[in-house]
Amino acid sequence: MSQENTTPNTPTTPTQNNNTLMGVLAYIGPLVIVSYLTAKNEPFVKFHIKQGLVLLAIEVVIWILSMVAIMLWPILSLINLGALILSIVGIVNVVQNKEKLLPLVGQFAKHFKF
Repeated sequence: MSQENTTPNTPTTPTQNNNTLMGVLAYIGPLVIVSYLTAKNEPFVKFHIKQGLVLLAIEVVIWILSMVAIMLWPILSLINLGALILSIVGIVNVVQNKEKLLPLVGQFAKHFKF
């Protein structure tokens, strides 16, 4: 009989899975509201909710400006693409269980007090 060299899997708790899900939802536009209503007291999720709110604010401003200033549409599209990329970076950080500030916009998250 041969013994296999296996490492025990570390089980994930339901709370950890829920925090990951709520963290991911924080970066998906208006779904940040779901994270805020269900897990705003969890420090890990709270960190990502604040960054998700910054990205949502940027997206709303871009949407409003694109309706008012049609000539700025190409520039606003690039900014919107940047916001999408930052959302993906945020989701990757959540999945890797990191509390890492997003480039360029992460420092604005500290202005949200809750």
